[in-house]
Amino acid sequence: MPNAPEDPRDRSAARQFRNTAAMITAASPNFAAAHYQGIMAIYAAPRDGRIVQLAQGGPRITDFVRCSYLGLDNHPAIVAGAAEGVLKAGALHWSCARTRLNFETLGELETDLSSLFRAKVLTFTTVLAANMSALPLLASGHLTGGRKPLVVFDRLAHATLAYHKATIAAETRVETLPHNDMAALEALCRSHPAVIYVCDGVYSMGGAAPLADLLSLQDRYGLFLYIDDAHGVSLIGTEGSGFARSVFSELGERTIVAASLGKGFGASGGILMLGTASQELLFRRFSVAYAFSASLNTAAIGAAHASAEIHRTEELAARQLALRHNLALLDGLLPSPDSHSHLPIRTVRFGDELLAVAAARQLLQLGFYTSAVFFPTVARGEAGLRICLTASHSETEIRGLCAAIDSIREEVRQHL
Repeated sequence: MPNAPEDPRDRSAARQFRNTAAMITAASPNFAAAHYQGIMAIYAAPRDGRIVQLAQGGPRITDFVRCSYLGLDNHPAIVAGAAEGVLKAGALHWSCARTRLNFETLGELETDLSSLFRAKVLTFTTVLAANMSALPLLASGHLTGGRKPLVVFDRLAHATLAYHKATIAAETRVETLPHNDMAALEALCRSHPAVIYVCDGVYSMGGAAPLADLLSLQDRYGLFLYIDDAHGVSLIGTEGSGFARSVFSELGERTIVAASLGKGFGASGGILMLGTASQELLFRRFSVAYAFSASLNTAAIGAAHASAEIHRTEELAARQLALRHNLALLDGLLPSPDSHSHLPIRTVRFGDELLAVAAARQLLQLGFYTSAVFFPTVARGEAGLRICLTASHSETEIRGLCAAIDSIREEVRQHL
């Protein structure tokens, strides 16, 4: 049967999801200010704990930017595992697609992680590569019984998810809903036979998906869930299953979780947690970054093996507890809308982009590095500071940061 002629509305629908030129024009002044103030593209040497030393013998500062929430990124066992991985393989990298040749240790790692996360785990070089591989397959209908789904994005879904809307829209219908709007999602579930919801588990600017509500919609309507839990893995659950994975007794046919090996997990790379063997086979054959790119290098493989071992020990629970204690201290000193949350991302809102940049610059001069966040990372007029807290920040470091932010806020109030 011949293919139906292309509907020109399909191409225009795809184009509406991306306007790179306008984004660059609107965001360039913010980036220019941040670079001019010296708070972006910083180079530094690692020191103990959360301390880094700025390049060329500069000052030592406390870092509240890295997302190693359990403080594992400089764990001696993980560093040693990375070195051992390279030495054992006798090579860092094989330049070939994964459909052709793989390191033996990579197969062992995927088996190890599948056991740890109770899923069929595929590894990728980044979470971006994992999402790039998964989302077109979602649009194809091969995961929804051959029926092309309506693919629904949360409005605050991470850029590595939202970037692919145009690609998906070339194949099926795409909708974007207000953040965590479960009533609107349920209405779509009622009116469409196959719906896939794409969201973060833990959002990079704070907050989380309402997983209990999503599970209810899945039970009632067969909703397919694709959850990017890059910021939630390792923080919660026995053996660090993560914010999203710990909620599901099993993933089954209607849930996929993407996650990072480079944040809470403390190594490098990204993964997909799949629920069935047929999904695993589909992804190994047809996902873009699997079929046309290379695997994790052997240092990343060795580091991930070492982290998986730590995740099976009492040390993981001790680090999770230390993170919760640090969050309680921070929230007591610096209340915010997320103070009730046990998740480790906090934002301090200034509203004005230049005020946020100036605040980050002043904090850096005082010895604390936080992220100034502004459009397009957040909506216009919602600029502020993002604080990434870890288990290995000291009480002195947290108290010093909070006192410095309070001082800056008071200075801003006096000049308004």
